[in-house]
Amino acid sequence: MSGGVDSSAAAALLLEQGYDVIGITLKLWPQDCVNRAEDKCCGPQAVMDARSVSNKLGIPYYLVDESADFQKQVIGYFAEEYKAGRTPNPCVMCNEKLKFGTLISRAQQLGAEYIATGHFARTEKSADGSRMLLKRGRDPRKDQSYFLFSLRQDQLARTIFPLGQLTKTDTRTVARQCELKTADKEESMEICFVPDNDYGKFLQQANLVKKHKGEIVNVHGHVLGQHDGIEFYTIGQRRGLGISSAKPLYVVELDAINNRVMVGDESALDRDEFTVERCNWIPFASPPETFEVSAKIRYNHPGTGATITPQPNGTAKVKLHVPQRAITPGQACVFYQDDLVVGGGWIGR
Repeated sequence: MSGGVDSSAAAALLLEQGYDVIGITLKLWPQDCVNRAEDKCCGPQAVMDARSVSNKLGIPYYLVDESADFQKQVIGYFAEEYKAGRTPNPCVMCNEKLKFGTLISRAQQLGAEYIATGHFARTEKSADGSRMLLKRGRDPRKDQSYFLFSLRQDQLARTIFPLGQLTKTDTRTVARQCELKTADKEESMEICFVPDNDYGKFLQQANLVKKHKGEIVNVHGHVLGQHDGIEFYTIGQRRGLGISSAKPLYVVELDAINNRVMVGDESALDRDEFTVERCNWIPFASPPETFEVSAKIRYNHPGTGATITPQPNGTAKVKLHVPQRAITPGQACVFYQDDLVVGGGWIGR
């Protein structure tokens, strides 16, 4: 229970369906964390709200300290990706390692057969019963299946998504009918451990990154200016470059080895081929030699037609039917066939 309306409504719905429910919040913040986002997912206010909802529903409530794992598995990963010139997706990693990793272990210790979350997504068994499938949530505006693409079969088999068939409006209605204090709670779209959405400031204050001078160059290698570290830039960025130009310039590549930020005009952002790494396949153990999908290159991307060619080393080649802008190393690329999540991987160079 993250302290928001979605997980609160999920708990209420499970009770209505006859499940024996307990509430768990993962405490992800160390006591002395100066960068803590007080009102965000799993922060102190969220814990208070989750406890209040559990009391209202009459279910046992547990607060489990996983701050050390969160620091290592999520925040550590977050910093290392930026240092490597990639743009991380901490929500996917938190789901994989903690919410559907550690939480399942905690559930076993408490005698629970399943875990449930407030994600807008659906699971069901394949036609032959051999695989668990992951599908989009019914509400296209709130679908969160993108963030769950890396879940393994054993994780999906023990997970329930009570909100999968509902809209956000339906969810708030459930919470209001149950008189839960989170019913009208505003939701946050920012990274939970970055209080003001300024990730560069967070990295510095947490002593995870220090400024280090490097060159800003154009696509021909000509030096245009200086930067304070590639960690403070991402592909497609236009503002804050600190260089003058007759036409707009965008970050088109981050060279971690040479500590260089490469910029170019808007056309340099378009790509139609790339490789994804550490692929996870959901409907099948071994993917076909090639297949067609709709590929989402970031969460808020609508998806675009693509041909996928899996490789023996766990990567896959992606050929987009139409070039897309700002394909960013480190982000998740998730593959769909209609509502079905086929799988996905992490965008490489």
